[in-house]
Amino acid sequence: MGTPEFAVNSLSILHENGYNIVAVVTVPDKPVGRGLKLGISPVKEYALAHNLAVLQPEKLKNAEFIAELQRLQPDLAVVVAFRMLPEVVWRIPKLGTFNLHASLLPNYRGAAPINWAVINGETVSGVTTFFIDKQIDTGELLFQEKVEIPAAWNVGNLHDALMQVGAKWVLKTVQAIEKGGIQPIPQADSQAIHHAPKIFKENCEINWQQPAQKVHDFVRGMSPFPTAFTVWEGKMLKIYETRLTDEPVSAENAGKFFINEKKTSLKIACTDFWLEVLSVQPESKKRMGAGDFLRGLR
Repeated sequence: MGTPEFAVNSLSILHENGYNIVAVVTVPDKPVGRGLKLGISPVKEYALAHNLAVLQPEKLKNAEFIAELQRLQPDLAVVVAFRMLPEVVWRIPKLGTFNLHASLLPNYRGAAPINWAVINGETVSGVTTFFIDKQIDTGELLFQEKVEIPAAWNVGNLHDALMQVGAKWVLKTVQAIEKGGIQPIPQADSQAIHHAPKIFKENCEINWQQPAQKVHDFVRGMSPFPTAFTVWEGKMLKIYETRLTDEPVSAENAGKFFINEKKTSLKIACTDFWLEVLSVQPESKKRMGAGDFLRGLR
């Protein structure tokens, strides 16, 4: 059960290792682009390419969907980047339903753990497999592995790393459950420090009234998706990449910008240092370097 690219590696590794995928459950097709053609999820795309049965319920409590799952009699359900499952669904497989989560639970429970880890300037993240229960991301732990976050990484880099490591642990978790004797461990709720709620467009605007490091991490944690932005002359300017400087600035200038005479460098003031902007996307245009953006200004 999954939807985005992050889930494809886990589906692929199980399929390539000979497991019988009785069905792939993903979201219904949705209109995309200007032509509003029906687009399919990356998980469905993989499933169709490998002749796997696909189920796309609008509602997970749909009686026909439940009946189909019961007819399939799955031994185990594997959930990666999907929706919250009702109990009637996750109780169907006789060996249970487990989830791959892109954090070291109980830390960063929620829909956007990869983004929030980078936004908060974490130096370590990881993956967790756990049995699903009635609450979101609170089930008993199976396996975990830490992944370091280099300072140069953005959320795209961390996403790809966790996708690879996570698929490995999905396979190992299935193998361990298959052999029997696996011993789940209850989560220590006292260790839950940060949460990872879903990020909406209104959460993506940069607040320049913060230290440069905080703004820099926010940009990294939003790049390449959903992308941090600021407002430039009344229009949205997405910012994909920034660089910290050692040039101090007074807090009252936060939000002001500086362009050098050659129009090759754009810096924006935070509360302590200037932050250099390296890569942007003006409204209705393609992503470009800051220099190209500046040369296009009147």
